[in-house]
Amino acid sequence: MVNRCMWAGQDSEMINYHDKEWGTPVHDDRLLFEFLILEGAQAGLSWSTILRKRENYRKAFNNFDTKKIAQYDEKMIEELLNNEGIIRNRLKINAVISNAKAFLTVQEEFGSFNKYIWKFVNHRPIINKFKDLSELPSKTEISEQMSKDLKKRGFKFVGPTICYAFMQAVGMVNDHVMDCFRYDAINHIVNNFKS
Repeated sequence: MVNRCMWAGQDSEMINYHDKEWGTPVHDDRLLFEFLILEGAQAGLSWSTILRKRENYRKAFNNFDTKKIAQYDEKMIEELLNNEGIIRNRLKINAVISNAKAFLTVQEEFGSFNKYIWKFVNHRPIINKFKDLSELPSKTEISEQMSKDLKKRGFKFVGPTICYAFMQAVGMVNDHVMDCFRYDAINHIVNNFKS
């Protein structure tokens, strides 16, 4: 019997995501952009809803290729609004395009989005020691700083709560509860990481 975070529940997709991705440090710019967009798309919805639509998002948004997305025009926006495979919300779709443009600007300034975003945690994941899901915060001082800075740079759907969910997803924090089998596995990755 494997001990895992309760939020994974019984859903095979959620279990797979929990066991293989959530909390694992991500340093690939394309994947970081994907998570930023998916976390923003989740606003007001459940993560399982977004997870089920993830492949559709990859197809609809050119596998999260920021250079291509930054070029999307009104015709493309209309196409996306008619795509039943994604969340058809004009504000969220427009945010993907403006976020792609802002992302490219950040890459130019810092060399990579990875270098920029990981500076909020001094380029090392924060190892939390939560025993119960109820202890997990919905936002932190760091996610508030991140949100403020991203907004200043033109990013949308990046409130402090979305930023914290993003930090959890891409392993900037290890928020697996301590008795979850992934807790030690991620700490092992972190301790063997050479920056």
